Amino acid sequence: MKIKFLGGCNEVGRSAVLVDDKIIIDYGMRPSNPPEIPLRSESISPDSVIVSHAHLDHSGMVPSLMSQAKPPEVYMTPVTRDLTRLLGRDTIKVGRDQGFVFFGEEDIMKLDEYTHTIAYGERRTLNGSDYELELHNAGHIPGSSLVHLRKESEDMSLLYTGDIKTGPTRLMESASPADFPASDILFIESTYYGRDHRDRVELEREFIDSIKETLNSGGNAIVPCFAVGRTQEVVMILHSYGLTPYVDGMGLSVFSIFKNHPSSLKDAEALNNAFGDAQFVNSKRRKKAISEPSVIVTTAGMLNGGPVLYYLKKIHEDPKSKVLLTGYQIEGTNGRMLVEEGCVEVDGAVVKVNAGVEYYDFSAHAGDSELKKIVSRFCGNGTEVVFMVHGDHTEEFAAWTRDKYGCEAIAPNNGEEFIIE
Repeated sequence: MKIKFLGGCNEVGRSAVLVDDKIIIDYGMRPSNPPEIPLRSESISPDSVIVSHAHLDHSGMVPSLMSQAKPPEVYMTPVTRDLTRLLGRDTIKVGRDQGFVFFGEEDIMKLDEYTHTIAYGERRTLNGSDYELELHNAGHIPGSSLVHLRKESEDMSLLYTGDIKTGPTRLMESASPADFPASDILFIESTYYGRDHRDRVELEREFIDSIKETLNSGGNAIVPCFAVGRTQEVVMILHSYGLTPYVDGMGLSVFSIFKNHPSSLKDAEALNNAFGDAQFVNSKRRKKAISEPSVIVTTAGMLNGGPVLYYLKKIHEDPKSKVLLTGYQIEGTNGRMLVEEGCVEVDGAVVKVNAGVEYYDFSAHAGDSELKKIVSRFCGNGTEVVFMVHGDHTEEFAAWTRDKYGCEAIAPNNGEEFIIE
């Protein structure tokens, strides 16, 4: 089996793996300014594309593959299909505003035409080949999948975790490593290698206490969130503690998609109740939302665009207000700049933020101990090669795996190619 890495190595973003020159697993973009995309050459013309989940760093460039003479067949869960379409259209809009063009509306429509939806546990032969595909719940966001791919002619298999979460969240049933199929090759994300997550209940209480303190002092609590998954999780947390947020941005459209797929959720009724009590904001209502002490859940999660920039302009000089970050901030984003330098770029100008800035690790990724348990289980079940991807500490993770289990563990670089026999 030939493996080539087109992105997502020693970085978080633009995940893309090419298998036997025929199959691409994920094809994302890195949400920097401008966005970074996977390595591409005219020789890359896949027959099949498998999308693990709908976050832009895994799915964002899939529509661009539809422009080739013979578009590939695309495989994903039903939720991922609907989300990928929504995010693709938003990428077109953002591209018009920021001056980049990766694909157009005709590619979104063609993607719909060539997409095959798959339920968890369903086996599917890819596009008349000898590759058998099976997807499993990854616990990351609704519709997220581990990808199990078996090449029958060589009796060889791989498992690609995508983004995985084996601990509890309000939104999702966690992934269960005990149910994962054994494989010869493992691709494992490394986002939180070396860092474990705090107890979720304690974290929620600190988050809520900080917001209440902000409101009581007369300030605004701005909560930037990823539209897919994190917005819905945070609204559920706030609702459970009796707080009514304003919700602004794409998170509302994503909620509408989740409502259409209740089986993908841990508790569809709880999510519906939380959004039923929230107040929805559009551009005409933002002034009202910020004019009083309020908690505002808004996109974008890394502050690289969206309504959050409007709110930052309004509160950046107010020491009574706070920005409460809820997710990983990729290097090169406004969110990372805020954390490291205390400022953000808004409308081409760098703005100093005097409001409070706090970070709450409501991560939908596996922490260090979870990642190590996954590796332990696979190496104990006969996995011979492990590739560490999607993280800043892949070399350390690979070294730990080699020392602990004696597996061939590799931290690949973008553009590297491997032959596994």
